[in-house]
Amino acid sequence: MSDEEVWALLGSTPAHTGKLATVRADGSPHVAPIWFALDGREIMFNTGATTVKGRALQRDGRAALCVDDERPPFSFVVVQGTVELIDDRAELVRWAGIIGGRYMGADQADAYGKRNGVPGELLVRLSPLRISAMAHTAD
Repeated sequence: MSDEEVWALLGSTPAHTGKLATVRADGSPHVAPIWFALDGREIMFNTGATTVKGRALQRDGRAALCVDDERPPFSFVVVQGTVELIDDRAELVRWAGIIGGRYMGADQADAYGKRNGVPGELLVRLSPLRISAMAHTAD
């Protein structure tokens, strides 16, 4: 995949969910689906601070994200990188709205911003260090 194709898949409409991989404290893997949005060439998402992924990201600032197009001929992008946890309530509310609106429709953005932009939620920025991708894997 070209760089443009990678970012087009990540930012596609309708949006694909991401599968976020983190490492538990005991070293075992953890994968969970997430909603996300792009901020340029970085990936923004939010999660609860006390969830498995939230605790893992606070402990170890590395993560991997897989996004795939489940329709034939199938494509995928895997992003490996580091995370920044952003402690800014206004930004959390703003991004929660952007992300919610991306998946549920622009008319729902404010509701999701208010619902997910609350204390106890983390705003996370994933900065890619390595990207692997393949288009049309069934061809």
